Amino acid sequence: MDMHETLALVGNPNSGKTTLFNALTGSKQHIGNWPGVTVERKSGRLKANHALVLEDLPGTYSLSPYSSEEIVTRDFLLDNQPDLVINVVDATNLERNLYLTLQVMETGRPLIVALNMMDVLEKNGHRSINLKKLSYALQVPVIGTNATKTAALQELVQTIQAPLPKPYTFPEYDPRLESALTMLAEVIGDRVPQERVRWYAIKIFENDPQVMEKLAFSPAEQKQVTEILHTAEHIFEDASDSIIVNARYDFIARVIAMCVVDQDDFVMSMSDRIDRIVTNRYLALPIFVVVMWAVYYLSIQTIGTIGSDYLNDTVFGSWLPSVVGGTLKSWAVAPWLSGLIVDGLIGGIGSVLGFLPQIIMLFLCLGILEDCGYMARIAFVMDRLFRRFNLSGKSFIPILIATGCGVPGIMATRTIESEKDRRMSIMLTTFMPCSAKLTVIALVSGTFFPNNSWVAPSAYFMGIVAVVCSGIFLKKTALFAGPPAPFVMELPAYHLPRLTNLYRSVMSRARAFVHKAGTIIFLSCVLLWFLSNFNFTLQMVSENHSMLRAIGGILAPLFAPLGFGDWHATVATLAGLIAKENCVGTLHISFGASGSGSFSQTLCATYPAMAGYAFLMFNLLCAPCFAAIGTMYKEFGDARWTWWAVGYQTGVAYLLTMLVYQSSLIFTGQAGGLSIVLVGLAAGLIIYGLWLKRPVSAMAASY
Repeated sequence: MDMHETLALVGNPNSGKTTLFNALTGSKQHIGNWPGVTVERKSGRLKANHALVLEDLPGTYSLSPYSSEEIVTRDFLLDNQPDLVINVVDATNLERNLYLTLQVMETGRPLIVALNMMDVLEKNGHRSINLKKLSYALQVPVIGTNATKTAALQELVQTIQAPLPKPYTFPEYDPRLESALTMLAEVIGDRVPQERVRWYAIKIFENDPQVMEKLAFSPAEQKQVTEILHTAEHIFEDASDSIIVNARYDFIARVIAMCVVDQDDFVMSMSDRIDRIVTNRYLALPIFVVVMWAVYYLSIQTIGTIGSDYLNDTVFGSWLPSVVGGTLKSWAVAPWLSGLIVDGLIGGIGSVLGFLPQIIMLFLCLGILEDCGYMARIAFVMDRLFRRFNLSGKSFIPILIATGCGVPGIMATRTIESEKDRRMSIMLTTFMPCSAKLTVIALVSGTFFPNNSWVAPSAYFMGIVAVVCSGIFLKKTALFAGPPAPFVMELPAYHLPRLTNLYRSVMSRARAFVHKAGTIIFLSCVLLWFLSNFNFTLQMVSENHSMLRAIGGILAPLFAPLGFGDWHATVATLAGLIAKENCVGTLHISFGASGSGSFSQTLCATYPAMAGYAFLMFNLLCAPCFAAIGTMYKEFGDARWTWWAVGYQTGVAYLLTMLVYQSSLIFTGQAGGLSIVLVGLAAGLIIYGLWLKRPVSAMAASY
């Protein structure tokens, strides 16, 4: 075969496909141990030969078009016709992975099997695979690969660039089935290219509605097809689609018997022994709570705080403003320009960048949990919990991804087959704290609760509670009612995190955070400083007479029941719609000129501790940033659904925050009659929503 131009990388979820893609192309695509990491095609050029384009297709278990991953992969293989398909197969789950291999072979595309995770197989010692016999049985090249070993990758690259034999062979099934497929191929005739006739014959045998519609048989041909299928079903005493499935697994069984040797003395693996504890019905959730508490404790309260305190107090708090301010003064720079640079840019951007060490520490901890395989167990555990409330664990995958950023989390909902569950997941995903919200979490926990280690992790669990409670309520409405989407997930073997993966993951997120500070936050700080230092006649005034004060003062009463009904916190919340980091920068700018003492001291003197927590809670749960809202609109494909989602999120945030803050006033003896009324109303609405029995049909007709 000549040099290929387009290569397709296909494989099951968790087969190491994206890791291999990164190794072959030098790309830095995110790697995860759950379905949905790749939700669309990713392209990259082979490092060894830039003329070859490698397409990383979504992980899928089959080519039957039942899920978004299967549709993307199948359409690419059939419509784009890549020059070569590289099928990544997990050596530790050979039987299940080979099912997709057979389906790819049936498409007639040139194929190489990359048998991945051979190191894990050898370490387990339960079985051995003869690669030469496997290649002979499949009649395609089989290469043992390991993305961390150069020699294995070089062999794969050499095979990719080597000529492949023609014609391509197809797996042979039961002779009676082969006879039926031959007759179906005769009916198809020359409607499709010769190398794809067998694939279409198999799809007709499976009663694939899309293929039947595409071929557009005449009534006589349709009758002939029906007779062939009925005859086969009578012979096999089974449905036609089940006959194909059984034939594939029979073929796989023969291949396994030929090339796999299982050890007689089976010993439970270390992963299985660990899973007996961390996925235990009674221990799983307590262990999860302790693990996430430890993650936030290390990131926000201890190790991460050391670097953040130095940046906030020393670098951006005194040294840099002093040096820059003194330099500008010696240059006789105009006061307004000096104020913009020192108070607006250094103060605003510095207050955000100061939390970078905590963010790096958080993503390092989450990266370790993800890469070692623990976070995949959490999805499994949460599925068990979610199904008790008629929810799907598949909705938890986007939630896990959204802890980095809400945008890819929303995009990950594409893997959910049920349209109702997908829409609901889009609405609920951004309840989780992303890296941008971490700045607010760090500010509030460090300022108002410096000695309380539960405040920061409570934000994470608050997001989960909001997701579960909202899911229970929404599932009782006609818009979202229905059985939960099925959730099938493989639990990868535990392994030590790869340092290169951790470094790439943490650094890419850190760079994204710094880039946002240098672009969106920079522009926001300039605008906010201008609004806080000028009035509507463009005269330079104090912040109490500024445009920002006037705008915030109009909306501030709306937030009074939440405990932060002043203009400072109000405009900070509004600025958070641009980017959640703006909440911190806006507070710093608005208090910059009038606050006495440090920024933290000013906040503590202005707001009681529970008001600070209410500010955190509302900004955690309310409408996300504009980038996430834009992604929601793209995924919904409907402005009405987008506005409905934003309104719902904001309403939930307002209701829950009011309930928590007003309840705190009652418990501390500071409440009046109004607080009791507000708590009663909020609690009543929540109880009504959770205990509602019948689906509500309101608004269903309009959507």
